[in-house]
Amino acid sequence: MSIDADVRPARIPDWMRRPIQTDKEYAEVHDLLKKNGLHTVCEDAKCPNRHECWNHGTATIMILGNICTRDCRFCSIATGKPIGLDTDEPRRVAEAVKTMNLRHVVITSVTRDDLLDGGAEIFAQTITFIKEALPEITVEVLTPDFWGRKESLYKVLDAGPVVFNHNIETVKRLQRSVRSAATYERSMSILRYASEYGDGSIKVKSGIMVGLGETNEEVLETMQDLYDNGVRLLTVGQYMAPTRDHAHTKRFVTPKEFVEFEDEAYRIGFDAVASGPLVRSSYRADNMVTV
Repeated sequence: MSIDADVRPARIPDWMRRPIQTDKEYAEVHDLLKKNGLHTVCEDAKCPNRHECWNHGTATIMILGNICTRDCRFCSIATGKPIGLDTDEPRRVAEAVKTMNLRHVVITSVTRDDLLDGGAEIFAQTITFIKEALPEITVEVLTPDFWGRKESLYKVLDAGPVVFNHNIETVKRLQRSVRSAATYERSMSILRYASEYGDGSIKVKSGIMVGLGETNEEVLETMQDLYDNGVRLLTVGQYMAPTRDHAHTKRFVTPKEFVEFEDEAYRIGFDAVASGPLVRSSYRADNMVTV
């Protein structure tokens, strides 16, 4: 399977379109998070599934503010110099999660290269506060690469998340043009360190965007690299350029190709795979925990 990486699609295909519906649960989640001064990657990253998730009373909460120190060309989150550190944020996150009475929560963040530990301590405190508020909840984290530092990673893992997620985002050839300050090798190292941590009970997860100019062969090679570095949960979704100033969407991968990616991932040995045009890192994340 190969593609012409220079072809730019003329229009969004029908399979990428979905109706936007908001109901009572959507409004309640929005108001609750706003009241607690919290951010969600759902809104800041313009996730196409945010209405579905919010209508069901769930959200992926983004900690450490909403200003990222990196300027990745695929991401719509604001970049710049963050001001200060909100040390009360973990408590407010736990309060919101308890009010929503979630069974599974995903905690992610902007990248904070201005902090010595990359924000690992706030991640750990957030996990701890949530588990104290709701002992039966399962907590998933989606973290930056912490510059490859084991001590920062272990600080997060010591707090006891059920799933550790760090996205590789794209294939090796496109890393430099798409991910600011990140590297393929460093991300693979963080994933491997997480898979080797403790007794191996923490599930390690990663995700790939397609449509940035990669070939399907490169996607399969990336899948194999992820598996070889301990990843067992995988998401594959369509890249959609947030604005004209971001990396262009070079192609829309067909539903049939997404099925082929999923089949190949299971053949490689992954425990759980979500592969589809509208799949994102945290979409229906609770379903992967039970495998």
